[in-house]
Amino acid sequence: MTPDGRVTKLIIQIPCFNEEATLPATVADLPREVPGVDIVEWLVIDDGSSDRTTEVAHELGVHHVVRHRRNRGLAAAFLTGLDTALKLGADIIVNTDADNQYDASFIPDIVTPVLLGQADIVVGERPIESVPEFSGVKKRLQRLGSWVVRKFSGTTIADAASGFRAFDREAAMRLHVFGRYTYTLETLIQAGAEGLAVASVPIGVNPQTRPSRLVKSSGQYVRRSAATIVRSYAIYRPFRFFAGIGAIPLVLGVALAVRWLAYFLFADDYTSRLPSLIAAITLLLIAGQLLMVAFLADLTATSRRLLEDSRLLARRAQLDRDRPLASDHTPIHLPLLDE
Repeated sequence: MTPDGRVTKLIIQIPCFNEEATLPATVADLPREVPGVDIVEWLVIDDGSSDRTTEVAHELGVHHVVRHRRNRGLAAAFLTGLDTALKLGADIIVNTDADNQYDASFIPDIVTPVLLGQADIVVGERPIESVPEFSGVKKRLQRLGSWVVRKFSGTTIADAASGFRAFDREAAMRLHVFGRYTYTLETLIQAGAEGLAVASVPIGVNPQTRPSRLVKSSGQYVRRSAATIVRSYAIYRPFRFFAGIGAIPLVLGVALAVRWLAYFLFADDYTSRLPSLIAAITLLLIAGQLLMVAFLADLTATSRRLLEDSRLLARRAQLDRDRPLASDHTPIHLPLLDE
């Protein structure tokens, strides 16, 4: 219960796609009580499964089930879960995988920093080095990818790809995902840009129940993750992104211009060295154009942030107005229309 006497609700959301075989073990491990939380409820997001995922969720007694009419991807299922949990009055939302990868006994651990007001988002840090299913190459890629995300996001998260996370209500209202591949990397970069407090907590993992559907191969994972990181950085820090690119031709152009000027002023045998001069001018023009793009992108981002702030205020007011009473535990089973 909060200091003002309000009941605290935790909703554990599980995005699913054809998980009828693994969902029972996942749900069986979920806690019904968490220290510091008054109400714990479970939410399954069926992302257009062709098997009995929805029926199995009902049979297992999951409190709330929502379903996409067709498969829209992990990122869309994650966002649907956040939106549904907020409408259900969640103060804290925990996201976990349906394949039972993450040890649910660590849910109190990742919830505690949120309850104490120490973090807006908490990421469960897997013991990467001791996971037997991870090859040496995958372990190195995980370390490299997390290092890159830390540099781009300004956070200190050691396991950026972990989907075992806790969000407070405010962070959940702020988050959005533009990519369709996954939400893990983009939300960290957005959190860093939004100034949200992000913490990391060590967790345990369970033995692998099936191969990853998200990572088909190391090469594909690297390509898609790199594209996600670059796109997210361009969205949330556009001036740094385009100015950083523009700095390359700027430095090269200035160097060539200085070299040409030095030869022109001090060389004993004069030659025009016209190609160097043309190259320098071309590079400087490109740099100027990129810097102009950086300014325009920054202005656009400022307008986007103002619109997001207005949307956040309106959404916060609506969600608080429509927030269910603490005594209302009516399960929902809503089919969701696809966009």
